[in-house]
Amino acid sequence: MEKDLSIGYGAQPRAAYAVNPDTSGARLFPEDSSPTRTPFQRDRDRIIHSTAFRRLKHKTQVFVYHEGDHFRTRLTHTIEVSQIARSLARALRLDEDLAECLALAHDLGHTPFGHEGEDTMNECMKDYGQFDHNAQSLRIVTDLERRYAAFDGLNLSWETLEGLVKHNGPLTDLEGKPLGKFSDSELPFAIREYAELQDLKLWSWPSAEAQVAAIADDIAYDAHDLDDGLRAGHLTFESMRTVPFLRDILDEIDSKYPELEDARRIHELVRRCITRMVEDVIGESMRRIASLNPKSPDDIREANGAVVAFSPKMGGQEKELKRFLFANLYRHPDVLEVREKVASIVKDLFNCYFSKPSNMPSPWGEGLEGQEPAVIARRVCDFIAGMTDRYAIDEHARLFDDTPDLG
Repeated sequence: MEKDLSIGYGAQPRAAYAVNPDTSGARLFPEDSSPTRTPFQRDRDRIIHSTAFRRLKHKTQVFVYHEGDHFRTRLTHTIEVSQIARSLARALRLDEDLAECLALAHDLGHTPFGHEGEDTMNECMKDYGQFDHNAQSLRIVTDLERRYAAFDGLNLSWETLEGLVKHNGPLTDLEGKPLGKFSDSELPFAIREYAELQDLKLWSWPSAEAQVAAIADDIAYDAHDLDDGLRAGHLTFESMRTVPFLRDILDEIDSKYPELEDARRIHELVRRCITRMVEDVIGESMRRIASLNPKSPDDIREANGAVVAFSPKMGGQEKELKRFLFANLYRHPDVLEVREKVASIVKDLFNCYFSKPSNMPSPWGEGLEGQEPAVIARRVCDFIAGMTDRYAIDEHARLFDDTPDLG
């Protein structure tokens, strides 16, 4: 018997635990309210019109841009995440605009060349405050976007900045001690710097809308990497049968549509993966919310854990799926070969600009004479992180005689 999730669909009144745009926290720089848009609609529009958002079109997800026109980029991934986030937010009676806004902004800080670019940048910055793409997203929307006459950055709402920084959970305890992946070091520079200007309550959970954006990212990532991996020939239907979650879906497709051609079979697999995960999140989140019985967004923030989540069963299946993708796609010899090459591009560019900042074009290379190494490294990091794949390759070719061939 199918689960009845009908309560989660259609126009429903916003829940008491949803963030209310009418009581949105202040922007760092006060602005008059808009007569036609809520604060979160306004934030969404600023993100979409930003330079960093446009650059996502030419930033790698898994496959470098020249490998094919049909593979995901950071931009297409972001659009898919925003669609799933809106669906989840509607089902859970949250503010859809805030969930969408956070989904659209979540990857703004990514370097060129996907996770390999981020790992290499973090290695380059290990002595200068680290690199983290979430922190870089905050830096972009609070500083590096230089478009408005009255302020640097996009001057987004408090709730948007909060969700952007900690959508995966609290970053510190109540005493300010870093948690999670930062527990053995310190918070990234961008987060520490902004925390001096505005308190984002780094010790609390984020809003349910931010949690929705985070889990939508996982769902979209898992599903479209299966799609791209199959189309690239790095994954096979047969290998997927080693994962029970995927085997069950393939059996369902093959039983209903025997002899289905591969292109349609891929799509049926991907859409069923997304549907099962989304419906599981809705059901599990409704149970958690009912148990917590929150009366306000702050009740969500002060909870002992996430309220938007996979069920234990689906959570285990999703982890198993990620392990499969790691072993068979992200560690595929062809992918690893390209990753080694792009890592050398990022490292070469960093060392070249760091040793001689004037190698960076204006205005990036200006005003760094006599500055501390950490200041120079941060400027170099900001410049490289904002590059598209294509621009990074072109810059390397301008500065070096031996740019790797990624073909």
